[in-house]
Amino acid sequence: MKQLYDKSKIWFAIAWIVAYCVLMSLGDSLSTELGVEKSVTLLIGIALSALLLLFLGRHGLFCFHGLCRAKVHASTVLFYIPIVIMLTANFWCGVRLNYGVLETILYILAMFCVGFLEEVIFRGLLFQAMVKEGVKSAIIVSSVTFGIGHVVNLING
Repeated sequence: MKQLYDKSKIWFAIAWIVAYCVLMSLGDSLSTELGVEKSVTLLIGIALSALLLLFLGRHGLFCFHGLCRAKVHASTVLFYIPIVIMLTANFWCGVRLNYGVLETILYILAMFCVGFLEEVIFRGLLFQAMVKEGVKSAIIVSSVTFGIGHVVNLING
């Protein structure tokens, strides 16, 4: 992995994007076949997250790819309170579970892995690989590929 990373950070990011999309889609299919939603997906998400964390940690790349302490004062987080209020509005009148308790827990944990992987792969690996070519193109390409990844998820159901 290190050789590909050193040779071409863009191809390294693309390899991670392809692996992420294919393996997580496969995990969803296998989970459905097993009858326990997100069970295999969660295992794949944990494995990919661990592999990525090990790689970044072993090579001292945490901060380079955005996994370090924020450089802003904690009080600036207060600006996000209105967003949190808007995001929680759907929960104010109660929650209806479409799955059993186990599947709901698996689903939530799988989504934590998905969120972590997507941010590190698209906003960390791909964006950092492209930013030396220009910030504008890095933003556009990482955002478009991020969106394409979500379109793949919509197609898969």
